[in-house]
Amino acid sequence: MIDDFSGRTGAALVAGATGGLGTAIARMLAARGSALALTYHRNAEAADTLATSVEHAATWQLDLTDAEASSTVLAEAAERFGGLHTVIYAAGPHVPMVHLSRITPAAFRSQLEQDTLGFFHLMRAGLPLLRQSRGSLIAVTTAATRRFPVRDGLSAGPKGAVEALVRGVAAEEGRYGVRANCVGPGMLTDGMAARLIASGDLDERALDVARANIPLRTFGTAEDIAEAVCFLASDRARFITGQQLDVDGGYTV
Repeated sequence: MIDDFSGRTGAALVAGATGGLGTAIARMLAARGSALALTYHRNAEAADTLATSVEHAATWQLDLTDAEASSTVLAEAAERFGGLHTVIYAAGPHVPMVHLSRITPAAFRSQLEQDTLGFFHLMRAGLPLLRQSRGSLIAVTTAATRRFPVRDGLSAGPKGAVEALVRGVAAEEGRYGVRANCVGPGMLTDGMAARLIASGDLDERALDVARANIPLRTFGTAEDIAEAVCFLASDRARFITGQQLDVDGGYTV
C-alpha cells in the first residue's frame, strides 16, 4: 500500500472534486493518507457523498470566478486542517467541441473566465499557504496543448494559459520550496470525454479516429490521471517542478 501523505501536516485541497477526475484524485489522495478539503461548484450532494466515503474530509461550495470567495475558502480550509500541503485544480466548465472559426467572442471569454481566471484565483489564494507548507500546486490541463485536436480550441486555449501560469509559479516560487506542475489528460473513458460522448460532440466515428491516433490504441481512465497527480504531489517527485506530465497513451509523441 502506498502511503505518501499520512505524515503530511494539513490537507490536500481539490478544486472541482465532484467531477470525474476530481473525484478519482480525491479518493486516491485519501487512500494514500491525505486529509481532504473538497470544493464544488453546484453539486453539493455529490460533494457530501464523497466526503462521507473517506476519512478526514470537508466540503466547501466555491465559484472560482469569485476571487474573494476563493481566498476565503482556502483560508477556511487551511484553518480547519492546520494548513494545505497541496492545491489541485481539477475544475473547469464543459467544453463543447467547435472549430475556431465558429467560436464566438462571448463563448471564448466565458471559457477564459471560468477556466483561466478561475485557476488564477485558486493559485493566488493558495500560494501564501503553500509557502508555509513548502507544498505543491498541480493543475489538471490537457494534452491538447501539445498536439492540437481539431475542434478543441475552447479547451486548449484557456488551458494553455493555465500551463503558462504554472510554469511561472515554478520559476518564481521554488525559492520558497513550492513546486508547481501540470497533468495533461488525453482521451479518457470518463471525465470530460464522457460528457462529450453523452452530448453527441464525439460520435463513434470520431472515437475510432481518436483511438487510431493513440499509439497504445486505447483510452485512459480517471484513475490514470489520479495516479499522475498523486505522484507529483508526493515527496517522490520532490525534485520535479515546472513540468507537464501528459497521460495520453502516447498521443503527443
